[in-house]
Amino acid sequence: MKRLWTPAWIARHVAMVVLVVGFLGLGWWQVTRAAEGNSLSFGYAIEWPVFAGFVVFVWWREVRHALRGTPDAAATPAPPAAAGPEPPATTPAVRRPVRVGRTPAAPVNGAEDGDLAEYNRYLSWLNANPGARPGDYPG
Repeated sequence: MKRLWTPAWIARHVAMVVLVVGFLGLGWWQVTRAAEGNSLSFGYAIEWPVFAGFVVFVWWREVRHALRGTPDAAATPAPPAAAGPEPPATTPAVRRPVRVGRTPAAPVNGAEDGDLAEYNRYLSWLNANPGARPGDYPG
């Protein structure tokens, strides 16, 4: 509960109160204008309290989110795992690329761009070495 009384949270609480009071005040102002015969103000008289409700909703979600992430819950130890051999933690998962049977586009006018050729060699190397990372490229 103490984490809701930090300077940042106090500013959020004050902003919520100011916005809700302001929006409800604007709603009441629109009600008085609608009572004087301004028919457009009926819509605004409904809209401002909806804005105030939205502010309260967002504030309440943020409070719940802050309270849910308490440090006590993070300090709770995990239950012990079932007895048995533990898998090695250093084995990375290797994802195999999807190979598509598509031929590359022919160069325009028979001329091949140098950057394009280098990029195609890079892609060919990645395709030939499925477990490799892009940083392992020798070229």
